[in-house]
Amino acid sequence: MKFGINTLLFAGTFTDEDATLFPMFKEAGFDGVEIALEKKGDLDYGRVLETLEANDLVCSSICGLYGPNRDLRGEKPEYVRGAIEYMKDCIDACVALRTNLFVGPHYSAVGRADLVPDDERTRQWQMVVQGLKEISAYAEGKGVYLALEPLNRFETDFLNVCAQALRLIEDVGSPMLKVHLDTFHMNIEEKSSAQAVLDAGEHLMMLHGSENDRGAPGTGQVHWQAVAEAVRKIGYDGWVVVESFTPEVKVIARAASIWRQTEKDGITLARKGLEFLKKTFT
Repeated sequence: MKFGINTLLFAGTFTDEDATLFPMFKEAGFDGVEIALEKKGDLDYGRVLETLEANDLVCSSICGLYGPNRDLRGEKPEYVRGAIEYMKDCIDACVALRTNLFVGPHYSAVGRADLVPDDERTRQWQMVVQGLKEISAYAEGKGVYLALEPLNRFETDFLNVCAQALRLIEDVGSPMLKVHLDTFHMNIEEKSSAQAVLDAGEHLMMLHGSENDRGAPGTGQVHWQAVAEAVRKIGYDGWVVVESFTPEVKVIARAASIWRQTEKDGITLARKGLEFLKKTFT
């Protein structure tokens, strides 16, 4: 099993200059970095890859960021097209940074949470299926997997639990679609986080580790031992990535409702979380 750190803990928009964080990540004991890519052009991929390799790190994955103008169920055609073109850019970034994994809530803008009639829900579902078919075909040509992340009810009304992600994968019918589970979201939405892992089974391709308060893994109420046992049962040996936040990165703190510090600073959180995850999962 490999352990990574999501860059959102340290930077809202990751740029070339933020690659100076890599020595700190390596010193903390991480194997890889999950890069949250805001847009094409923010990074010189060759330079970032060189800096990763110089620090004996890899890019574990690219993490998608979805605002209102990137939405496969968008209310305007340009929002749908914006999502598709952005995802293609992220898939290209995966190839350039030598990772085969693009993770996140690829189906919708984050923060879109509405109670809509069943016929509208069906229409939106069909829109997402159609969009993911196009993206999956592009991803297949590049050898990159898309892992779908269910989010909690306050961040989306579309995909909240693993069972919905598995249904979406079935409806799209592409081998490039996988599951991305996050202990923070599972702690809110799933009846059993462990059962969600078991249900994902061979489709699980990313596990985000975060506490119930978005703090360091191991410092709160998440049922870690049950999750770890489920991970062992399905033989998962992929990435476990720390995705926690602090008020230090204000744009992320505002988006994720992080109003108080849970640790001294971001690197303290990262080190504490990594130590716990390594002890729990290996």
